[in-house]
Amino acid sequence: MSTPPPTGPLVTRDALAAQLRELGVRPGETLLVHSSLSSLGWVCGGAVTVVRGLLDALGPDGTLVVPTQSGDLSDPRVWSNPPVPEEWWDTIRATMPAYDPLVTRSLGVGVIPETVRTWPGALRSAHPQTSFAAVGPRAAEIVEGHAPDCRLGERSPLAKLEALYARVLLLGAGYDSCTSFHLAEYRIPSPLVKVGRPGPTGWEVVTEVAITSDRFDELGHDFERDRPVVRGKVGAADARLFPVADAVAYAERWLAVHRPREEEI
Repeated sequence: MSTPPPTGPLVTRDALAAQLRELGVRPGETLLVHSSLSSLGWVCGGAVTVVRGLLDALGPDGTLVVPTQSGDLSDPRVWSNPPVPEEWWDTIRATMPAYDPLVTRSLGVGVIPETVRTWPGALRSAHPQTSFAAVGPRAAEIVEGHAPDCRLGERSPLAKLEALYARVLLLGAGYDSCTSFHLAEYRIPSPLVKVGRPGPTGWEVVTEVAITSDRFDELGHDFERDRPVVRGKVGAADARLFPVADAVAYAERWLAVHRPREEEI
């Protein structure tokens, strides 16, 4: 049985860069990108072409930022996709490799962030589960100081991006992947949770703000209705462009009303 031909569209580096510029991506800006390679169409050169197109649109003075999360560095007790036998848990905790920003792979964020993570000159933040990688002049400023007990809060790259007037590009990705909304969770009453993970000296448990993307799709729908969001197409993908600061400010108000949560451990 033969494989059906791709449906396209055919996407090239130059076309991608041109469409990003047409959407409104500006040379020299700082851009946090959430992406889906498969949504773009048939990309000649795959994720490498997408990264090159993004860097072309940003120019030499722009900085590209992506989430490079590694949620698999977590307590096997909470794994569900798939779960592992309970009798394995202690061994997994004892032998799981600690986070290494140079070699720990990203997971669950797509192939484009993983490509950025390994890009020449890329820098990556220090949080073992919710790191970000960046390429460009502001990369070091953005990724440094990511506190080990602050996944996506005030001492994470998200707060740096907000202060730098960075924008978010959803490139074929939905609002459920918009990490900027999580920064708002740190600014409203939220539960605290114990988070287990491998550390440099063995298994460790830290107290963290509980984060969840529950209802982020609804939040994004209302945000797009009420605030200026640039919309367009890049390849076959729906693309959205908006400031990090706008998303955080809107989410603070929206979550407090629509998803109230008690502050407790």
